[in-house]
Amino acid sequence: MSTKRPRVLVLICSHRPGALGPAIGQWLIEACTARAAQLGVELVPVTVDLPFLDEAEHPSSGIYQHEHTRQWSAIVDAADGFVAVTPEYNYGMPATLKNALDHLSAEWAWKPIGFVSYGHTSAGTRSVQHAKQVVTTLRMVPVGATVAIRIGDAVHDGRLRPDPARDAAGVAVLDELVRLAYALHPMRERTRAGSMPGPLPGSYVRRLTPDDAPQVTVLQRCCWVDEAVLNDRLDIPALHETLDDVRGWLADWHTTGIWRDGRLLGMVRTRPDGTDLHLGRLAVAPDVRGQGLGRWLLRAAEAAAAAEQDLHRILLFTGANSKRNIDLYRSEGYQPVAFPCPEGTVSLAKDLPGVYRA
Repeated sequence: MSTKRPRVLVLICSHRPGALGPAIGQWLIEACTARAAQLGVELVPVTVDLPFLDEAEHPSSGIYQHEHTRQWSAIVDAADGFVAVTPEYNYGMPATLKNALDHLSAEWAWKPIGFVSYGHTSAGTRSVQHAKQVVTTLRMVPVGATVAIRIGDAVHDGRLRPDPARDAAGVAVLDELVRLAYALHPMRERTRAGSMPGPLPGSYVRRLTPDDAPQVTVLQRCCWVDEAVLNDRLDIPALHETLDDVRGWLADWHTTGIWRDGRLLGMVRTRPDGTDLHLGRLAVAPDVRGQGLGRWLLRAAEAAAAAEQDLHRILLFTGANSKRNIDLYRSEGYQPVAFPCPEGTVSLAKDLPGVYRA
């Protein structure tokens, strides 16, 4: 679940003089444009045109010396899936496609790929079989639906003849590709740049962004229902914020999230205000409570704050009747303080290490 539109790259794998690849790629985009709009998918044609692999480091290192590799990395990394429009050369895929795949490693992982092949005797299907051996090694997932175009039957004067059945087959490739892209999202999420191992087996931690607003909204509504019951009040912002509200504060606060398999398990947000660090929205999904996630998030926020020389204390508030929360904070050294806070809540604070109070 994301607010980002899925991006599907249509890879044009042959562009030599007289190649059919550009015309077939254009057909595919035209045939799928209406369906892509219904699915909320961005279709992007990309001509595969890289020099032969010339990087000193192995692609798995992610260390790229050349600008063309860095650009290719950014293009592929931003995509959620691919359709390769490929001819068949001598029972295999063209060198352009193989070279493009070999340039990168992690950027391809856990993304679906479909194929539109073209050729003479086999309609390019042997190229697809060759490519599948390579893409699965890169942890890509080929879709089952394909389009195979026999040039002698489908092409006239360098253009594709109209064919409603072929159009429907192209749409079927897109449909299956998008379904797989969503299904594989948790696997891609695990490998996002900036992710670090989390406190539970298989979990990982990263900073949340406005794109994470849907998951954050679900998590906080699950968590603050208990707070509403305990404190006999429904005017809790976390229960009423819209997606736009959540996107707004995610852009302003530093928010850390614990994830597992693409699911947000817990979060905490912080923001400096003078010499205070305001801490809030400490939340853990109800079904994984009691495993130390809340305490881990609290300590992670404190460790980050301690590295900032201008901050003197951490300040937070919670429901006046939220005994479990108050017990957690007091066990971690937080004490009640006089500080303006919403009605029905209490303020607690903790001095950061090294801060002397007269």
